[in-house]
Formats: sequence, C-alpha cells, structure tokens
Amino acid sequence: MKGVQMMNFVKAAQISELTPGNKLKVTVEGKTILLANIGGNCYALDNKCPHLGGSLAEGNLDGENIVCPKHGAIFNLKTGKNMGVAKILFLKITPNDAKTYPVKVEGGDILVGIE
Repeated sequence: MKGVQMMNFVKAAQISELTPGNKLKVTVEGKTILLANIGGNCYALDNKCPHLGGSLAEGNLDGENIVCPKHGAIFNLKTGKNMGVAKILFLKITPNDAKTYPVKVEGGDILVGIE
C-alpha cells in the first residue's frame, strides 16, 4: 500500500527489568523512551516532556499517569494524553500530549515500535 509506513519493533528491555508498578528509561534507535509497567501491561512514551523537555523517567508514577518532575505536567501512560496543567511560578500552561509508542512483549522481551 502506498503511503503506509511499516512499524519496526525493536527490543528495548527484558520484562524481568520492568516489574508491575515500575518504570525504566531506555534508548531505542537513538530515541530516549520511558517504559512503564502498569498492572502487568507495558507502555512507552517519549521520555522528553512536551512542555519544557523534562525527563519523564525522573517523575513519579501515579496510577496510569506519570508526573513530570520539572513543572508538574501529568501524562497518561496508556494514551500520552495531557491530564492537567503545568505550572511555572504563577503561570498555568496546558502542554501538548506526549508521544506514545506501540509496545508488544514476545517471550521475555519488551519490543517498542519505531517508525
């Protein structure tokens, strides 16, 4: 089909490295990605906060969300959707959504889909 990009799944980690309720920063194909295991399912987000570039891997997990350590922006790990405002001093800013990557687990490997 014309115009359809093939997804290349690349090994990012082993499932033993990412137990439920934890996160892991990995580099795949030159991209820094945050992996998170929520309830036994793995999700992948671009590690760079779309607000001001904070490392999401340094943030706190809050259920299905990750909280950026720089200004408190919150992103859903399943969808990448922005779940709240970021704060800089007295200003409240609504960041863009975070980029997500498809994930699949094969055997003991976590694979991330890179376009």
